[in-house]
Amino acid sequence: MSLYGAAKAVVAPASRVLWPQRVEGAHHVPAQGPVILAANHLSIIDPLFIGVACPRPVRFIAKKELFDESTLVKRMVSRTLRALGPVSVDRRPGQSSQEAMDNSVEVINGGEVFGIFPEGTRSPDGHLYKGQTGLAWLALSTGAPVVPVALTGTGRILPPGRKIPSFNRVGVSFGEPVDLSPWTGRADKAKPRREATDAIMDAIAKLSGQDQIARYAASVKAEIEGK
Repeated sequence: MSLYGAAKAVVAPASRVLWPQRVEGAHHVPAQGPVILAANHLSIIDPLFIGVACPRPVRFIAKKELFDESTLVKRMVSRTLRALGPVSVDRRPGQSSQEAMDNSVEVINGGEVFGIFPEGTRSPDGHLYKGQTGLAWLALSTGAPVVPVALTGTGRILPPGRKIPSFNRVGVSFGEPVDLSPWTGRADKAKPRREATDAIMDAIAKLSGQDQIARYAASVKAEIEGK
């Protein structure tokens, strides 16, 4: 058994006891070959539930803030994610966006499952926000299929300011791969990247039932924090 398999054998049952999970559509994840899992983002603990629900190991290129160990709960989350991973930490000081993309392409071209949160940050209010077009660039550049993923219930577990997680039911739904054929070979064009990303976000919204907001989550968060 691999290190990932061993970690999952321990983490998955424990997480299902604490947070009973309803997993749907896992058969949409290809049994082999590269695939991108594009998910909505409600909680810092989201990668854990995707990793538990997905039948294959998932690689995440994530903000270093996801692995903050300043509190006991955050330390537990961080170390669990690293064990369940495999997880790569992005956003190092001085690292460019292109370097992050290059690292992501390397994971995908290696035939692995790559997990990404196209909103770029957690939703500040539970709505689904505009996706960043780097997602479409990755998909169109590599040719990897994009499977939309919808998480529900995770936002109530450890919202900002909460130190002790709550225990409630969680849903993880995998949808059919999004048809990106209308934009094949057009990764270098801004408009096709925007349209392809919007198509993926529409698929996520259909699965999650979230209202879509035509703004970036980061800008809304900045406004909230500035009040």
